Amino acid sequence: MKEFFKIMGPYFMPYRGYVAGTLFLNILAAILNVFSFTLLLPILNILFKIEQKHYELIPWSQCTLSSMKEVLVNNGYYYSQEIVAAFSPATALLLFGAMLAVMTLLKTGAYFGGSATLMPIKTGIVRDIRAKIYRKILHLPLSFFTEERKGDILARVSTDVNEVDASITSSLDMIVKNPIFIIIYLVTLFVVSWQLTLFTLLVVPFLALGIGRIGKKLKAKSLYAQSKWSDGLSQIEETLGGLRIIKAFVAEEKMEKRFTEVNNEYRRASMRVSIRQASAHPVSEFLGTCMIVIVLWFGGYLIFSGNSPIDASMFIYFLVILYTTLQPLKDLSKAGYSIQKGMASMERINKVIRAVNPIKEAEHPTTISRLEHNICFHHVSFSYTDAKETLHDICLTIEKGKTIALVGQSGSGKSTLVDLIPRYHDIQQGEILIDGKNIKEMSIHSLRSLIGNVNQEAILFNDTIFNNIAFGVEHATQEQVEEAARIANAHHFIMEMEEGYDTVVGDRGCRLSGGQRQRISIARAILKNPPILILDEATSALDTESEKLVQDALEKLMKSRTTIAIAHRLSTIRNADEIYVLHEGRIIENGTHDDLISQAGYYKKLHDMQQL
Repeated sequence: MKEFFKIMGPYFMPYRGYVAGTLFLNILAAILNVFSFTLLLPILNILFKIEQKHYELIPWSQCTLSSMKEVLVNNGYYYSQEIVAAFSPATALLLFGAMLAVMTLLKTGAYFGGSATLMPIKTGIVRDIRAKIYRKILHLPLSFFTEERKGDILARVSTDVNEVDASITSSLDMIVKNPIFIIIYLVTLFVVSWQLTLFTLLVVPFLALGIGRIGKKLKAKSLYAQSKWSDGLSQIEETLGGLRIIKAFVAEEKMEKRFTEVNNEYRRASMRVSIRQASAHPVSEFLGTCMIVIVLWFGGYLIFSGNSPIDASMFIYFLVILYTTLQPLKDLSKAGYSIQKGMASMERINKVIRAVNPIKEAEHPTTISRLEHNICFHHVSFSYTDAKETLHDICLTIEKGKTIALVGQSGSGKSTLVDLIPRYHDIQQGEILIDGKNIKEMSIHSLRSLIGNVNQEAILFNDTIFNNIAFGVEHATQEQVEEAARIANAHHFIMEMEEGYDTVVGDRGCRLSGGQRQRISIARAILKNPPILILDEATSALDTESEKLVQDALEKLMKSRTTIAIAHRLSTIRNADEIYVLHEGRIIENGTHDDLISQAGYYKKLHDMQQL
């Protein structure tokens, strides 16, 4: 439980008012429950003539702390005796029954109020966990997601959060209510007979030991089961993304076999967890009954021997309270099992929530709103791991308004180099300067606001064309969106669609062709109007006609902007002001197209291969 409060405590803080309310109502319910049971004593002792003693009223002014129990018991019997004397036995029985009904109504009302007050806490905590993990995903660096599987992250956001909801928040009622009831019932037992209560407590450790052995390995087994479902979800995600390839290579049977193995292993792991959890109730029921039997034997032995500290009716009352204590004890043990399952899921969720983001904002960052002079890479080196440098000693300067191109074989570091400008990754050596200021000293938000991206794969969201073009631009008007679409050569095909700009593009833009998706992404960059533009092989995946339309749109977009273009097709960057050739993370050549051809180096080799 210490681990539970350490991890879940911060989530309770916004709901402290509700916590206080549910504590108060549950304390009230427990007290009313104890007092309702006291009505059994006069019914047993007087109504059925078990006790023939005549009671006299002890003035309440004589009640002290030490004599409180004696005064309360005596005067309770006195008033019960007067009621029986004033009315017939049947009427007295009806009156006691009515009193019991009223007490029960108040008790159940307080009990319901305590449970209802927990609802905002339960639903709020689950909402907060989902919001926190989603917020963390948005702010984690791209490097985190290259090391983690998408299916595993989806499992943590969905399955693990649902497990927390089912296991932890659903157990809050038992966690909050049962300790209160147990404490109040134990106090009552001590008041009735501290000797019998101490004897009872000697039996409790055996009960706890039996229950504890069941829950000991539950968390580890739950953690294993959840990891297996992550494997299954990852495979489903891979299948959806690669369905065309699976069908093309007739690999349905192979993929089904892989999923069946993972699915069966998850079933076995879940079954072991469920069986262990299901054993909690019968074990606790049996051990609780054994405890009642032992206490009944011991108390009966004392009464028969004449050495009992309480009489027979009080012993029955003691047994009633003791038996009532067993239910919250069993519920608490059941909640303990559920919490162990939920804590396994929280451990997986916290791996994302507590992931360290190496991209740190400066303590007092400066803001930047425009590019005045240049972007400078000064002896920049970078590696994703310590094993090998991806970029080594990069030195280049990009003047405002100029277009530079990066070329080289796949894996030479072109995309990595441009990803360093918006700080998707942080460099290990050197510095990147914009107008002479280190980008690490700038506000990340203002830095990325300077940059527009058009990538090889046009990333669109399952939303309308209007919202995809206006993505990231607050309060964009219809006229502004249409103007951006015209510049991007997209307005014509958009208007041919049935719903025009209100057409939903589908998952990742699946309802559009590659050229259409690319032109919408260009329109999005045009509307953002960034001073720095990054083109990452923006036309390499298009057919000739689409490429011509997209290239025309790109040329309009590049006007008066500082542009960094990555290209495999050298024909698309012939007019660049400067071309940098990368090979194994180093700049080996630079110059204009004609200069590099005349040098007859690596660039000319690439050019000649494409000509062939």
